[in-house]
Amino acid sequence: MKGKILSDLEVVDMAEEGRAIAKWEGLVIFIEKVVPGDIVDVRIRKKHSSYLEGELVELKKPSPLRIDPFCQHFGTCGGCKWQYLDYESQLKYKQKQVTETLIRIGKIPNPNVMDILGSANTRYYRNKLDYTFADKKWLTREEYAEREEAGGPALGFHIPGKFDKVLDIETCYLQPDPSNDIRLAVRKYCLEHEIPFMNLRHKAGMMRGLIIRNTLAGGLMVIVMVYENDQEVLEGLLRHLETTFPQITSLLYIVNPKGNDTFHDLEVKTWSGLPYITEEMEGLQFRIGPKSFFQTNSGQTLELYKIARDFAGLQGHEIVYDLYTGTGTIALFISRTVKKVVGIEYVQESIENAKLNAELNGVSNSVFFAGDMKDLLKEDLFRQEGHTDVIITDPPRAGMHFDVVEQLLKSNCPKIVYVSCNPATQARDVQMLSEKYDLIKVQPVDMFPHTAHVESVALLQLRG
Repeated sequence: MKGKILSDLEVVDMAEEGRAIAKWEGLVIFIEKVVPGDIVDVRIRKKHSSYLEGELVELKKPSPLRIDPFCQHFGTCGGCKWQYLDYESQLKYKQKQVTETLIRIGKIPNPNVMDILGSANTRYYRNKLDYTFADKKWLTREEYAEREEAGGPALGFHIPGKFDKVLDIETCYLQPDPSNDIRLAVRKYCLEHEIPFMNLRHKAGMMRGLIIRNTLAGGLMVIVMVYENDQEVLEGLLRHLETTFPQITSLLYIVNPKGNDTFHDLEVKTWSGLPYITEEMEGLQFRIGPKSFFQTNSGQTLELYKIARDFAGLQGHEIVYDLYTGTGTIALFISRTVKKVVGIEYVQESIENAKLNAELNGVSNSVFFAGDMKDLLKEDLFRQEGHTDVIITDPPRAGMHFDVVEQLLKSNCPKIVYVSCNPATQARDVQMLSEKYDLIKVQPVDMFPHTAHVESVALLQLRG
C-alpha cells in the first residue's frame, strides 16, 4: 500500500492531533491538512493492521467548512494546524472529541457534556512564546525551488519532529504586540553585529533562545538565552533591547552551555526591571517568574477557573484540597469562598511561589505542601489539615498517577472537580474513579484556537 494513490476520497470527520479521517474499503485513513467535506487524492504513507496514514496529493473539491489560512507560515510551522477550518467548526469537533473520548475510554454511555466555551480572542491570545536560534533556516518548498542560498540564520520555531531545524518567523499571530517587533529587532541586531546563531546539531555559536512573556496587567518579560558567554556582546544586545523597547518590565538573560534548552536548574540573571511580571485576576495578583508555569491564554484562564469554582459549589465552610497546585493560582482564586485551601505540588520552587503569592494577596487561609502526591494525600494530612469537602485536581497531560487515583478513592471526598488539558487521560481517570464516583457534568473550554487541543472541567460526585 505504501505510495499508492487513492483518488476522490471524501473526508468525513476530524480526529485527535489535528488529523482528519477518510475511509477506503472499510479502513480508516488519517490525513493532515484536510477538513470534513473535502474531496481529495491521497498518497498512502504507512499501513497499520487496522488503519492507514496518508498525505494530501490534490484537493479536488474544497469543503464548505474550509477557509483560507491567515498565516504565511501555515503548513510549515507546526502550530495552528486548524487555520483552514472555520472557528465554529473547530469548536464543534473539539466538543465531539471530549464526548467521544468519555464514551470510548471513560465507559460513560451518555456523558453530560455542556456546550464548549469558545475563546474571546482567536488570535494574539498567548502570553508566552519560546523562540529558537539556528545558524541555517529551514527552507520552504518555494524557497528550495528558487534555490536560495543555504537560507541564512533563523529565529523562530522548530519544525515538527526535527530538533535541529528551525523555521524563520516573520509574523506570528499567537502573541500580541510588541512580541513580533522584539523578535525581529533581536534577529536584525544579531545579524548586523555578526553575532553567531547556534548550530543545534554541533553545539556551536552564541545565540540560543528568546522567550517573551506578557500579562493582561501590562507586564512584559524578555529572556535572552545564550550558549557561549561573551559578556560584552551580550550586554550590547541587552542595552539595545532596553532602549528600543522601554515597555519591557523584566529583561533577563541565561547562560546555558548544556546539551538541551531546559533552564530550570540554571541561574536566571536580571539585566533591568523586576525578576518577574504580575498577572491579575479578580483583584488577585500572581507573580510570574521566568521558571513559573502559568496558563498560556490569560483571558480564557479566568473563565476556566470560574467554571472550576462554580462546579465546586462553594458555600464558605469547605476545606478544599488543590492537587497539582503549581504556583497556587486555583487555590488562591477560590480562597475567598472557602474555609481553608490546601495546595499540593511536586515542585518545591512552585510551592515557594505559591506561598509568596498567598502573602502578596493577604490570603491567610491557605497552606501549601511540596512532595509526591501519592505520599502526601493520606489520612495523616487529613488529620492535620482537616478532611476535604472538595478536591480540585489539575494534573499535567499525562493525567493522574494510578496511586493518586487510589488515594482519591480512599479519601471518600464528596466532590471532585477535575481540570484537564487532555481528554484521553481525563477519561481514563474518570473511568477508574467510577468505582465510587458518578460523572455529573463536563464543560469543554477552548484555550488554544486553531489547534486540536481542548481543556475540560469535569464534576464527579461520591455515589450515595
